[in-house]
Amino acid sequence: MTPVTRQEVLGLYRKIFRIAKNWQSASGQIEETIKEKQYIRSEARTLFRKNKNVTDAKMIKQCIEEYEARIEIGLHYNIPYPRPIHLPPMGLASKQGRAFRHQEKLRKFSKPIYLKSHDDIS
Repeated sequence: MTPVTRQEVLGLYRKIFRIAKNWQSASGQIEETIKEKQYIRSEARTLFRKNKNVTDAKMIKQCIEEYEARIEIGLHYNIPYPRPIHLPPMGLASKQGRAFRHQEKLRKFSKPIYLKSHDDIS
């Protein structure tokens, strides 16, 4: 990891914890605010620890983009949790064959960037 990338990652980590420190839930309830602050901190720790051994520059850049996207979405919608995606069910393809594999591939590629690592830790 280059020094510039290291500084960028550490800056992003600090930014997430500053956001958690000043977080207010949309409902304004104290219990919910505390719960959401704890979620933000634990999610950040989990994701950064999971990716601490990543050395490929392309993967590091992808992780940084994912974290930045999650921050922006969380601040915009005022929810710390990843927004769910609604993909159409795989109703037309049979459970085997080329059409099924093609639909699975399309579903995999249609997943937004902010959910790439979330499914791995859930």
